[in-house]
Amino acid sequence: MTEATVQKRKPGNSAFKQQRLSAFQPIITPKTAFPLFIVIATIFAPLGGILYYFNDKASELSIDYTRCETDAPPDFGLIPSKYVTDSMIKSKSSPKDKQLPRWKISNITILPNNISIPQCSIRFYIYKEMKPPVYLYYRLTKFYQNERNYARSLDTDQLKGKALNREKIRRGGCKSLGIIRDTIVYPCGLLANSMFNGMTNVYLKYGFNNIKVLSNICSCYLDTIGNLTLINEELLQNTNVTYNFSYSGIAPPADVAKYKPTTYNITEIRPPSNWEARYPNGTYTTDYPPIDPSTNEHFQVWMHTAGLPIFRKPYGLNEHTPLQVGYYQIDISTVFPVKGYGGTKSLVISTTSVVGGRHPFLGMAYIVVGVLCGLIGVLLAVESFFNSRK
Repeated sequence: MTEATVQKRKPGNSAFKQQRLSAFQPIITPKTAFPLFIVIATIFAPLGGILYYFNDKASELSIDYTRCETDAPPDFGLIPSKYVTDSMIKSKSSPKDKQLPRWKISNITILPNNISIPQCSIRFYIYKEMKPPVYLYYRLTKFYQNERNYARSLDTDQLKGKALNREKIRRGGCKSLGIIRDTIVYPCGLLANSMFNGMTNVYLKYGFNNIKVLSNICSCYLDTIGNLTLINEELLQNTNVTYNFSYSGIAPPADVAKYKPTTYNITEIRPPSNWEARYPNGTYTTDYPPIDPSTNEHFQVWMHTAGLPIFRKPYGLNEHTPLQVGYYQIDISTVFPVKGYGGTKSLVISTTSVVGGRHPFLGMAYIVVGVLCGLIGVLLAVESFFNSRK
């Protein structure tokens, strides 16, 4: 290569082409940093206050009924205050004795197998009118729906209505609880089998790999939550006025498309182990057919796994009628055991605001960040004023 060729390919002698432009080299000092902290504080603190204000507009009542079976008397007795969280009670107000939450335990018989199960009756007072939509939730703690083997234990093709044979069930996601006594389980898998009943506590205790425990699990019935009944506050008698919740519209619309009615013949399938008590002798019949997952939104909600071990899931919804001030009773068949793995279950009645459901964490977090940034900004401003260098 000749010297003339090298000179022709040489970039022009300019500051840009020869990289002689001045570089931006910021030197962070208290004088240059404190305006940024002040700006962050002026944005975050008011925004957090707005979020907290509107969040406070949402009303919520939560009652932990985990120990109702063991602690509640046969007649209505007071619920310990540590199990009740009511945002409608102001800190300075003192509820009347007849307005305090109470519970009692009794036994009811369920069809078709005439099995006796415990029922927890809870009475509570609504201190402030709850405007629709009013949501009814159940809340579980220490329940790990995001465990990989558990969350994958289902067969999407079966839930879409396809009549899969035994071989496809064994090769699919239902390696556990897919075939029982040479009969296909519908709906198969651990996720469906544990639908708000007593399966998952066994797996949390013994581990998901110990499949031998399946033969020792009793058949359990899922917790069923009734509607609200208005109680005469003075006479403490039932008024036969009910506040009804709808069970449609509680599942995300995208989940509805995942499910179709089954094309199995009822003689080809059997219910999951923990569903047996709901069917005659643990088998499907024409009077007690398999569930239709495309219309059963309680099932759809349960199959939509939660990402955290503490979660709430919608159970009912009333979009039109306000929940008036008054004393109410709700009955819950409580057979979902959570004590074995140290969890809890709660009943939650809640409304929403323009920023969603009641959850003060986001507003408080914004306020705390804004206040901290403001304090740091003031300290840096003072530092720059007294110790500034020319």
